[in-house]
Amino acid sequence: MSVKASVSITNHQDDFARSLVADGQYASLSAVVQRGLELLRSQAEREEAELRALRGFFDNRANGAFVTAESGRVRTEDMIAEKRRALGI
Repeated sequence: MSVKASVSITNHQDDFARSLVADGQYASLSAVVQRGLELLRSQAEREEAELRALRGFFDNRANGAFVTAESGRVRTEDMIAEKRRALGI
């Protein structure tokens, strides 16, 4: 379903949109605006998903088991030693 809407754009935006139509990349100015809105929607959804993932990560870290600096150092050294053994170095 299409909805008619009136929007204001700058001369620069109009020139750019019309050049996209003239080059055959889009069938009409409406198609250019529709594509731009779809890109914005997609970007907003991606950013929201990334933010949810970050919040989940930090919540897990905040509510997870506490690891002391010394324990973290030992774990890191063990991990490096295991990688060296696996690589034969």
